[in-house]
Amino acid sequence: MFGFNRITSQPNILGGKACIRGMRISVSLIVNLVANGMTVKEIMDEYPDLESEDIRQALRYAAWIAEDTICVPTPAQAQPIGVPV
Repeated sequence: MFGFNRITSQPNILGGKACIRGMRISVSLIVNLVANGMTVKEIMDEYPDLESEDIRQALRYAAWIAEDTICVPTPAQAQPIGVPV
């Protein structure tokens, strides 16, 4: 999936949430731990089945998912069709 070979999603594991290698460790959990100040080593100590590349890929995946393009209409685009500008 787009170069994320460690990120999986299966309906029978955490309801289909993005997980690390089919384990019950979600990408959102990893991102939350990092956001709250845990280091990669601390996370790996807490979850010994994880590898550092799992954490890197979880963060890359979260960044990819969060990337968003916002289109703001200009006043000309906001006019209903058939109304003179």
